[in-house]
Amino acid sequence: MNVIDLRSDTVTVPTPAMREAMANAAVGDDVYGEDPTVNELEATAAEMFGKEAGLFVVSGTMGNLTSVLTHCQRGDEYILGKQSHIFRYEAGSSAVYGGLQPNTLEVQPDGTMALDQIRGAIRWDNPHEPITRLICLENTHGGASGAPVPLTYIEQVAAIARENKLKLHIDGARIFNAATALNTDVKTLTAPADSVSVCLSKGLCAPVGSVIVGSKDFIKGAHRIRKSLGGGMRQAGILAAAGLISLREMSTRLAEDHDNARLLAEGMAALPHMSVNLERVRTNMFFFTLKPDAPISVDELTRRLHEEYNIIIRPYNAERGEFRVVTHYWIKQSQVYNVLDAMRSLVGGGMKQVEGAAD
Repeated sequence: MNVIDLRSDTVTVPTPAMREAMANAAVGDDVYGEDPTVNELEATAAEMFGKEAGLFVVSGTMGNLTSVLTHCQRGDEYILGKQSHIFRYEAGSSAVYGGLQPNTLEVQPDGTMALDQIRGAIRWDNPHEPITRLICLENTHGGASGAPVPLTYIEQVAAIARENKLKLHIDGARIFNAATALNTDVKTLTAPADSVSVCLSKGLCAPVGSVIVGSKDFIKGAHRIRKSLGGGMRQAGILAAAGLISLREMSTRLAEDHDNARLLAEGMAALPHMSVNLERVRTNMFFFTLKPDAPISVDELTRRLHEEYNIIIRPYNAERGEFRVVTHYWIKQSQVYNVLDAMRSLVGGGMKQVEGAAD
């Protein structure tokens, strides 16, 4: 890619191997359950996560919505983070389509919600109150700088859920990033969960799709929900073929993205007009702030990086001078050095401070 696009790992395009697999994919009618490549993708995902079954859906939002609607009944309540993707960035879909009420808690810098607050949010048996059915976690947590949430915490939340006869869903859009950062496998990391949604089109480079995994009964119910949302696809094996490469190959190389994020964050932290909390750089995502004394504005930095250096970044909170940076397969180490050189030129910082900068 000629453009250095740091806005998100959603901008990844399919790899050459994916394009070849898509062109040659065996297909059938998935609504009839007859697409062999979709069936292989769902079975592969289920096996990788140690669950009984899987279901291919078109997006992470559909995966989360399908999961929440499968676990809950109309009028129920579910507990989740105030900064979670499900609550902030999915258009209130569980309320729109399921009549569900979110009970939101503050997310801590490490991507967790306080256990006592989770316990306190669970409704008691009172006809005046909605029924609590579900707890949702996010891993990695995009609202907490891509923080990987450890197994010990997930187990504690799962114990609370079991004690109160609740279900546990994990929005695992970047669950492979979490497993990589925590040096574990996704089967172990998600074992306590009743369902997990897994995005194939972020750091795993597939053009479309997510998979949700859980018990056979859960997936049976989710299949009906997916159909009602318009998610029944026909010859979807063309898409599933790329997803199989995502799971089998792209999931194993994410440490490179994490290393590039760390390299970029450290380089930016060395510049006098930028602020980066390096303790929070754990995976492929971090935030940096352009300080008020910087010789360039947020808008001008964004524009000139694009126009003069072919680098795309997106202000996350322009008023605070905050940007989010996400590395991915198409960002190589040499491009990290190019970004740092561009930042030094536009923001200031004197001589090069990272060895190995590209010529």
